[in-house]
Amino acid sequence: MDTSYPREDPRAPTPRKADGAAHTALTLGAPRPPPRDHLIWSVFSTLYLNVCCLGFLALAYSIKARDQKVAGDLEAAGRLGSKAKCYNILATMWALVLPLLLLALVVTGALHLSRLAKDSAAFFSTKFDDSDYD
Repeated sequence: MDTSYPREDPRAPTPRKADGAAHTALTLGAPRPPPRDHLIWSVFSTLYLNVCCLGFLALAYSIKARDQKVAGDLEAAGRLGSKAKCYNILATMWALVLPLLLLALVVTGALHLSRLAKDSAAFFSTKFDDSDYD
């Protein structure tokens, strides 16, 4: 049993050129998909989640990534697309964290004020007798 790699079929005919010389065909791997530029997410971040202009930065890097992809520089497009993704993640996190933080502050403030109001109401509703002033 032959276990050598690459396996070649010895019965396969070798391709010949018109002049009779053999040629070699080089097959490359499957083409890589183009890098993502996250343009739709960046537009959404710019319009709805533009905290500290992070959405605008994401949009700028997404447009640069798309330009590099069209120009054929896939390495630069991948790098710029990665930066756009990071800015989009930051914009989304800030847009979700800030309202939750504000909500937590309002709830804790309301609880504190209600406890303070209950204690002060009990203080002001006390009846003092004349004997208390002697």
